[in-house]
Amino acid sequence: MPAVLLALTVLPLLGVVLSLLPGRWIAPAVSVTIGVACLGLTLTLVPAAAHGPVVLGFLRADAISVVFELGTAFLYATAAVYSVGYLRGEHERADFSRYSGLFWVGLNLFAWSMLCAPLMNGLALLWIAVEITTVVSALLVALDGTRGSAEAAWKYVLIASAGLGIALLATIVMDYAGASVLGPSFDLAFTPLLHAGTALPHPAVQLAFVLAVVGFGTKVGLFPVHTWLPDAHSEAPTPVSAMLSGALLAVSFYAVLRYYQIAATTLGSGFPRGVLLVFGMLSLLLAALYLVEQGNLKRLLAYSSVEHMGILAIGVSFGAPIAFTGVLLHVLAHAAAKSNAFFGAGVLVRAYGTKEIGRIRGGLDRLPWTAPLFLCAILALSAMPPFGLFRSEFQIVAGGLASARYVPAAAMVALVTLAFLGLSMATTRMLFVPRPGGPGAATAPRGEPSAWMVAPMVVGVLALLVLGLHPPDALAALIARGAAELGGAL
Repeated sequence: MPAVLLALTVLPLLGVVLSLLPGRWIAPAVSVTIGVACLGLTLTLVPAAAHGPVVLGFLRADAISVVFELGTAFLYATAAVYSVGYLRGEHERADFSRYSGLFWVGLNLFAWSMLCAPLMNGLALLWIAVEITTVVSALLVALDGTRGSAEAAWKYVLIASAGLGIALLATIVMDYAGASVLGPSFDLAFTPLLHAGTALPHPAVQLAFVLAVVGFGTKVGLFPVHTWLPDAHSEAPTPVSAMLSGALLAVSFYAVLRYYQIAATTLGSGFPRGVLLVFGMLSLLLAALYLVEQGNLKRLLAYSSVEHMGILAIGVSFGAPIAFTGVLLHVLAHAAAKSNAFFGAGVLVRAYGTKEIGRIRGGLDRLPWTAPLFLCAILALSAMPPFGLFRSEFQIVAGGLASARYVPAAAMVALVTLAFLGLSMATTRMLFVPRPGGPGAATAPRGEPSAWMVAPMVVGVLALLVLGLHPPDALAALIARGAAELGGAL
């Protein structure tokens, strides 16, 4: 199993190198192959990590990290497949060769950085990995070369860099806290910090946790440091938007969870749970309100990501074992649902030539595969059964009730319902309202732009059904162990 950790950190880099080779099909073939291979390798870690950590030098995979690794690897594989069809629609660009070359290199490099982050055995290495994801993803956001994409990338860099500066300060404060107990040779590894427990200086750990929530929360998209997210997700190429929403936000939340574990072990769970509840509720409230009156399709999905990151923070704040189980399941289900939603949005934007919801009509008539699959993704994001997000949100709410957090649990249900209304109204207008009559209306082509863009959505819906109806036993065991680790088990 340690060799698997090494392979996951090397294969995407190999994809970067091979994508530089000349040849029209080399980069797509390599990227798809390596993406699927990384998913397969991550699946082999599932039963192993359910029984204990897998360690190789500075690499470490426990149950929590493998859950996030699995979501990222799934996005890597499906986004690579989708990108083959997506780039076919960009052939008319005058700079297509340069564009496609940069796209494939960036996609593999972005996936590498996100696969590395959950495997880092230490807070300093984790910060470095998250910083690398920022640099690479900012370049991908600006890849289209439009004024809007450049502004979005610049805004992203400014806000995310400020946030990661705060996260670096959190790392320094936690290093001080650990060194005061473990000695100057302490290297910010997770296990020694967790074993040190209540011996760590409490004020320093409190400060480090708040700084980590604000700092890494900038990348997560938590209120009030979320403002880069709608712009970046709406301007990036569609496969990149899917990876930003489905994987990058989750990887950043993973960093928050590591600080939560240390804070809960040192301080007790009351303080860190209270902090996460405030940030989670405010994020969910903001997202629900924006979803009701959003006119841009990709920004709609971006605010949905803010909603679900808020739900994750609220789930951890409830502190009950079943809520932790729901949080980890939610990470996987959100990755599948949000990637499907962005993939479907990409097809809709290509078919109609606009991101404006008000100008997209008759989707079910025009896109026989994408429209139903996009609808399934929206229903999944709205926590409708039988999809995985229904199961995860049900567990989170049950955890809130089990921990006597009745008001936050009820508020979460109300705000999720409001968000559902916003998503459902927009989707109904785009898919079910017929196109207006007029010249050219009857001649609009019916059919899909590419089977490569449909296949990943079929896989995503199947994954959501499996997660909702009956997660595999090995995955259930992994999530159960991850929940125990979040609850304090070492």
